[in-house]
Amino acid sequence: MRYTLLTTALLALAACASGPTIRADQDPAADFSRYRTYNFVPEPGTDRAGYSSLVTTHFRNAIRREMEARGYTLAEENPDLLVNFFTSMRERSDTRTEPGVFLGTHIYRDRFGFYTAWPLYSGRRVETSTYKVGTASIDVVDAARRQLIWEGVAEGRITREAEENPGQAIADAVRDIFRKYPVAPVSGAQ
Repeated sequence: MRYTLLTTALLALAACASGPTIRADQDPAADFSRYRTYNFVPEPGTDRAGYSSLVTTHFRNAIRREMEARGYTLAEENPDLLVNFFTSMRERSDTRTEPGVFLGTHIYRDRFGFYTAWPLYSGRRVETSTYKVGTASIDVVDAARRQLIWEGVAEGRITREAEENPGQAIADAVRDIFRKYPVAPVSGAQ
């Protein structure tokens, strides 16, 4: 259940019909050119149950590709940067109201014969749709100062395709988030 919930939340990120909404923020004082190595925090935000989930594995693989494409090296000891990631999911409802006009026929009879009427009916048509919205956040922290220097967030609607292929959906979301990262991929890295 927990895995399904987390996976579903992550899937929204890359699987929206119009694409996820991507936001990023960074510390203006951070000099990204001085960072060379990175590692993941020991217990990322997706591992609340005390073990490493498949969602965590998908995220780590996707983030590793993006960081290495930008020239960073994974370092087990004393990394320059620490990377963390979080996910959430919520249900959202949209309600649409459309005016409706209906033309109908009515035949009635009284003691003088049959009559036809064309009454005009008006009303409203109300449609409500419920869907899932997922959010993923990637934090990059200066390990020496223990200070957040960059955060990227993706939010979007979860689609059936994303639910069927979570690894690809997460990879797409991470790629979209890292497009806002202040260090561009090294030529030929991707």
